[in-house]
Amino acid sequence: MTVGLLAVFPENPSVDMARTLDLSGYTWKGVGGADALRRLSPVNGWAGAVVGCDEDPESGWALCRALRRLEHPVQRILVLIKGAQIGDLEVRDDLFDDFCLSPFHPRELEARLRHMFFHELKSVDAAVIEHAGLRLNLETYQATFDNRPLDLTYMEYELLKYLVREPGRVFTRETLLAEVWGYEYFGGARTVDVHVRRLRAKLGEEHAHLIETVRSVGYRFGSSKWSG
Repeated sequence: MTVGLLAVFPENPSVDMARTLDLSGYTWKGVGGADALRRLSPVNGWAGAVVGCDEDPESGWALCRALRRLEHPVQRILVLIKGAQIGDLEVRDDLFDDFCLSPFHPRELEARLRHMFFHELKSVDAAVIEHAGLRLNLETYQATFDNRPLDLTYMEYELLKYLVREPGRVFTRETLLAEVWGYEYFGGARTVDVHVRRLRAKLGEEHAHLIETVRSVGYRFGSSKWSG
């Protein structure tokens, strides 16, 4: 993730907000107002902000104005509003760049953040991960092994990508479910086992061992170093 530090209001965001930002790979800090915004600002300024205007609209919009007036004005501000507040957006269109209705769905919020930070994330998405003959193009979603194309489903690709990013690290089934499928997915740990079995089959008998089972814990990808 190449996006810098995000300012988040209110200072103590909801569990769903914190979880969505963490699982999406963003670094963030809660701020309680304009003073905290200036005091906690990184040297190069805030990369963006997520401002809740749903519960305390007056304070939320005041923070948006403060974000625009900083020495390094924040150019990417996403606000959370309730459906009844949509009409208020027209007169405040200079204070935000995108909005999300509250209560939000984690996947929608993640998608809106990715859209807002498209240019920052594009260079990350264009990266290529290589490990022991395996090559993943994160922009085109192509996967090859020893130059042989792998026909992976979307979730098989996402699972493999997640494992390969940190070779040697052991992930529990619960962690993989939460971070690959999302907290709202209720398929159970067996979903992970099924996808691992399919991945091993597609890697081929000779390379299936690259996804190791750690008894009573979960899975890890080969422990060698990778370059990407």
